[in-house]
Amino acid sequence: QLQLVELGGGQVQPGGSLRLSCVVSGVNLDDYAIGWFRQAPGREREGVSCISSSGGNTYYKEPVRGRFAISRDTAKNTAYLQMDNLNPEDTAVYTCAALRANYADSCYFSSARYSYWGQGTQVTVSS
Repeated sequence: QLQLVELGGGQVQPGGSLRLSCVVSGVNLDDYAIGWFRQAPGREREGVSCISSSGGNTYYKEPVRGRFAISRDTAKNTAYLQMDNLNPEDTAVYTCAALRANYADSCYFSSARYSYWGQGTQVTVSS
């Protein structure tokens, strides 16, 4: 059974950095696209970044573009979200999700497309 566990959340000051990890077990990570989502209180969950199963295609929502970087390490069965220049608007619970790949080698921001979800990790950006 596929499971995902997020690590690396915490509290940082504005301008700081965090790296989130998404550890995948039960399957070969190479068969799955990975998406990172976040949800702040009172807001809808939104996709922020995703990476295709091959790692060859990555996408970012405009609010995080240029500040966040998504990557994956097949040997460790782990995907990462490097977050730099964090601001208070980034405060949210961050969750990773997995989608079985197809020949498109793509990924998506729609949460409905993802079948497997982690438990989430809190990221708080404040002074």
